[in-house]
Amino acid sequence: MRTFDLAPLYRSAIGFDRLAQLLNEQRADAQPSYPPYNIELVSEDKYRIVMALAGFSREEIDIIAERDSLHVTGRKQKDGVERTFLHRGIAARDFEQRFQLANHVKVTGATFENGMLTIELVREVPEALKPRKIEIGSGTHASAANVNALDQRQAA
Repeated sequence: MRTFDLAPLYRSAIGFDRLAQLLNEQRADAQPSYPPYNIELVSEDKYRIVMALAGFSREEIDIIAERDSLHVTGRKQKDGVERTFLHRGIAARDFEQRFQLANHVKVTGATFENGMLTIELVREVPEALKPRKIEIGSGTHASAANVNALDQRQAA
């Protein structure tokens, strides 16, 4: 098993301990390959997850968005008919797929059509968290006034 030395990351990056934890979890828990899915970058802040769910109906699929994760679960209902398969290529088995969401990524909708589940996501960074330029002032108390003046100019 490969190990990663994340010490250089800790020397220059503050607050990325969550990233290191995610890397360790991904290494320990190999993502299941069923059902097959794609993750698309639609535009700069829009994403799409498309999952192939042949044999499932809308009622058998649950999508739960929590703070920083997305859970897609499929529970196949038994129809009570006994079948003898000569070849079984369509799995149609229960599944649970988890996706780790970055900060400020929200699920905006989901559709299910022709056996394909499409989940739309968007990253919405609040204005308060967007980068802002800080002017350098002179004196001891000038910095707070400069930040307030910049915030007022940006709001206008």
